[in-house]
Parts: sequence; C-alpha cells; structure tokens
Amino acid sequence: MELTGADIFVRCLKDEGVEYVFGYPGGAALHIYDALYKQEDVKHILVRHEQGATHAADGYARSTGKPGVVLVTSGPGVTNTITGIATAYMDSIPMVIFSGQVSTALIGNDAFQEVDAVGITRPCVKHNILVKDVHDLATAVKKAFIIASTGRPGPVLVDIPKDVTAARCEYHYPDKVVMRSYNPMTKGHPGQIKRAVDLLLGAKRPMIYTGGGVVLGDASSELTEFVRLLGYPCTNTLMGLGAFPANDKLFVGMLGMHGTYEANMGMHECDVLLAVGARFDDRVTGDIKKFCPRAEIVHIDIDPSSISKNVRAHVPIVGDVKTVLKDMIKLIKDAKQKPDKAALEDWWRTIDGWRRLNCLAYDRKSSLIKPQYVIQKLHEFTLGDAFVTSDVGQHQMWAAQYYGFNKPRRWINSGGLGTMGFGLPAAMGVQFAHPDALVVCVTGEASIQMCIQELSTCKQYDLPIKVVNLNNRYMGMVRQWQEFFYESRYSHSYMDALPDFVKLAEAYGHVGIRVERMQDVEGALKDGLKMKDRLVFMDFVTDQSENVYPMVAAGKGHHEMHLSPSQARAAEERELA
Repeated sequence: MELTGADIFVRCLKDEGVEYVFGYPGGAALHIYDALYKQEDVKHILVRHEQGATHAADGYARSTGKPGVVLVTSGPGVTNTITGIATAYMDSIPMVIFSGQVSTALIGNDAFQEVDAVGITRPCVKHNILVKDVHDLATAVKKAFIIASTGRPGPVLVDIPKDVTAARCEYHYPDKVVMRSYNPMTKGHPGQIKRAVDLLLGAKRPMIYTGGGVVLGDASSELTEFVRLLGYPCTNTLMGLGAFPANDKLFVGMLGMHGTYEANMGMHECDVLLAVGARFDDRVTGDIKKFCPRAEIVHIDIDPSSISKNVRAHVPIVGDVKTVLKDMIKLIKDAKQKPDKAALEDWWRTIDGWRRLNCLAYDRKSSLIKPQYVIQKLHEFTLGDAFVTSDVGQHQMWAAQYYGFNKPRRWINSGGLGTMGFGLPAAMGVQFAHPDALVVCVTGEASIQMCIQELSTCKQYDLPIKVVNLNNRYMGMVRQWQEFFYESRYSHSYMDALPDFVKLAEAYGHVGIRVERMQDVEGALKDGLKMKDRLVFMDFVTDQSENVYPMVAAGKGHHEMHLSPSQARAAEERELA
C-alpha cells in the first residue's frame, strides 16, 4: 500500500521508537502535522517558540541518552532553531531536527518562508540532508538517527519539502543503513592502551580529568571502578559532573575557570594526566602555555579530531570511552606493577593541604540571601537526587559547585555555547522523559526571561517543574567581569524594570513565591518542593555583590586563581607558613 510522505514520516518515527516530538506548526509542515493528528503513537508537544522546542528535545536527550526530536516549519521556523541546534552541537547532544521546506519547484526562487536550511545549519550540525524525493525519505530519517546517536553524538537536520510530504510511495523503514564514509571507531588500539596503563601505573602525581564524553558514553560505572581501583584523584569538567560521585573522597571537585583550588592545583602539579571524554576547551585549560606544564598526557576520545586539537596528547587513544576503560581496568587488574603507594600517599597529603583552604567557603552570617546557601539547601532537601537544569551565568556555576551530583545525566546545562534561555525548556524535556521525577530549573532573572513563554507550555501539559530563580537584579556574570576587569563600569548589566515574577508565574497559572530574607530560604524551598503537582516559581532576592570564586581569569594558568578576599588571605598565610 502506498502512503503519503507525511504518513511515511510519522511511521518512521514510530518504528524508530520516538516517544515525543517537540515542535511548532507552519505551512510547509502542515501535511506532517495532519498525519500526526491521525495517530496516537508519537506524541507531539506544542512549545511556544521553536528555540524552546530544541532546548526541550536537548533536555530529553541529555537525561535519557536517546535522541531528542524537533519538528518545525520552513523560514522563521527553522531559523528560530539555530541557537538550540548550536547548543546541542557544542555539547555533542544527539538530536534530530525535521524542518518543513517549500516545494522543490520553488527552492531557490525566494518563495514565501523559504530559507536555505541546509546552508544555514551546516556549521552547527553533525550532518544535514535535503530530501528531494519521497522514495528517499525513510532512508534519510534512518540515516539521521544513526548519525545523531553514534560516534560523537550531535544534531542532524533533515529538510523536507512540502511536495515530498504530499507525494506517495510504498513504505519500508530500513533496519540499518550502510554509509561508506561514516564508520565511527569504537575499539581503542591495544598497544596505545597498554602504553597508557604503563604510564599511569608509574605516575607519582597522577590526575584523572573527565568530561561530558563519559556521561554521553554511559561510562560512569566504568570510570568509578577505574578511579577506585587506582585510588587516584578525579576531577570533572562542567559537562562531566555526576560521571564520578561528588561525595567520593577521591573526587576533588570541578576544574577550570570556576573549579576548586585543589582540582586546579592538582592539574598544574600532576606528572601524568589521563583525560577521558574531554576536549581541553579554554574554560578548562586557561592559558595553554601554562597548562599541565609537568605532565605527560593520555587522551581517550571517540572523536579523533578532538585529540591534540588544543593540547598535545603524548598517548592518544581513539575509541569509545566505555570500551577503552573496560580494557584498561582489565590490564590494571592483571598487571604485576602496582601504583607507587608511598608517592601516592604523599600526593594525597599535598591535595588535602589544598583542600583545607576550603575555597568554596562564603559568608553564612550575612543578612542578605547568599545564592550558595540556596543551592546547598536545595541539595539537602532533594537529597541530591533531583534533575537540575540551569541557564548560564553565576547561578549555573553555583549550581555546579554546590549541588554535588552523584549520578550521571542529572546535571543538564549548556556548557559549550553558554545559552541563556536554555534552563526552562530543557527542564520540560527532562520532565516529559521522567514524569515522576523531581526536576528543578536553577536560573537567574536575566536568563529566565529569554524563553519565559514556555511557562505556557508547562501549564498546558501540567509539568510540575520547580524554578529556583537567583535574582540579583544584574546579569550577574557580566557584572562580575566588569567588576574584575573593567574597573566596575557596569555597562548595561543592570536588569532594570524587572517583572514581578510571582504575579507573572500566577498569570501563567502557576504558583509564585518571593523570598527576601535569609531566614525564609528553608521554609520557601520546603513549601515549594511539597507541591508535587504544580509548577512553583521561587524568586530568591539574593546579594547583588556576590561573586563566583575561585576564578581563573583569561590568560592565566590554573595556579593563578582569583580567590575570595578571605580565601586569598588564607592562601597567603598558608604559603608563608
């Protein structure tokens, strides 16, 4: 039996096991929307802006490991997805975006709502496809899901002209598609793995540095076994938080621009560095010339283009991190050589000395609400078991520093692109994927307004997300940089004319709570978290002058951190002693 392209498309999604499609209709996609209306297997979630669709699909993907799916129309529909596509691309998130397109006869004629979706998205997708014939549609969909979810994951766009969705042909969804030019390597080279193990076992001051690739590769259990087997210190990137339990004594905290003193100093002083599923981005390395000056570097990554791109790897290993870690664990268990116990004990004494600085301490006696306190109490009341999304800025860093993630896929944030507006729609995607779980969006008063219209989507689908707004009336991270590096010239970073967030939440049909006193923080969080079936917007009016510490400024090395004034004095006293 012949089906229309629109019906074929929906059948493809069903056969691929797609649960949710996040989207917004429009002329070029209406045949597909009509086909969606006539079935119940694939559920469509109507967002209020196409950017929200991409972030929701992104949150779904990050929390499940399955590709998020987006459906939009041509022209402004697809251009509105670009920020979300780029967000997923930078963080290697599996996503498939389907965009309607004008009919094939009109392509190139500047037709109504026509843009070159393939050309526009080419720099920020893993791959994209323009389907010109209905007979190619099912194969294109299958290719998109394979490419998006294998190797180094990423977003794939499929552009479908309207006449293709109207044309008819027989339906067949392929079980697999052979692509001669696409064969990701999964198995690491045995010789390189052996070299890496020998180097690690001979280390005196080792460090294990892991990134989002461990989370995306579902290798958290292997990493945990590997670290505990060796007894070496482990640090995570922002994207890698939760890959190794934050409450484990071997964890030294997040590294990088806002990493802990002990993690950054450990990186600077180590003699062997194992990097697993991390890409040595500038927020981690600081000044490349000062990065790990004494270390021999082992780098494991599934993407060969990431190895030695920013920092030279002495022992490169291309392969799936889960498989490579399993191979390394076996070699370590079988090896006659064991880690140098005396050297390792001395190394831990040094690290523990850095830990005693307590670099994340803050003023708990303040009458103003300290954002760090809000996050710590959130962790306490949720038992550290919530899915936490964030936007971008100071609140993001405080959530990363103070929540303490013990499980992978619980920390959902835009790391690479740094996208304001990500947090709320991402929380929607997480809540759809985990309907019975507690989902918290940690945000700021500037970020939340970027995609605040998605509060309407949350109402339509009764999503009980808890929004924790750390409201300091500034674009906080911008203000912090202006204080440190621009002589406190706060150019356009003050958020003037803010809405009443309580009334705004209530206008959308949700619960709003405003908190202005330190002593009311606990009660507000408890009250908000008790409302299991309502979205609760908790607006915490925080100390405007609070900064994120430690901080590695641009052009500085790991050992050249900005500490809070009190911590800087303590560090000087420690050095003098």
